[in-house]
Amino acid sequence: MTTFRIGEAAELLGVSADTVRRWVDAGRLAAGRDEHGHRAIDGVELAAFARGQAAEPDDRSGASSARNRLRGIVVNVVKDTVMAQVDIQAGPFRIVSLMSREAVDELDLRVGSLAVAVIKSTTVVVERASPSGASRGRQGS
Repeated sequence: MTTFRIGEAAELLGVSADTVRRWVDAGRLAAGRDEHGHRAIDGVELAAFARGQAAEPDDRSGASSARNRLRGIVVNVVKDTVMAQVDIQAGPFRIVSLMSREAVDELDLRVGSLAVAVIKSTTVVVERASPSGASRGRQGS
């Protein structure tokens, strides 16, 4: 069974450790104690909580088959005569999109604009986190 300490859960949820502690104290998120007496959250419980915390789909999600929608702020726009690169910061995630300059101009995308990155892909690479990483779940029996 994978368990996460409060700080690890906070990083995965994109909130502070204090917020996770408040959720645990309020009974919104179940936590037990590990062998050292630290609070630990079961990975399955954390996944269910994260699903429940997910933002409601926006109004356009029903009109598209793409379900991966990340709302963020445009942090960089580089345009040449035909193509453009748009960087969006969505929470801790940086999304880079290459598109036509015409599309950038029509959408009036510029640094500071609010944007939604809609991702639809038949290839998604998933990697298992390394046990030696700084932020990882703990494997228990």
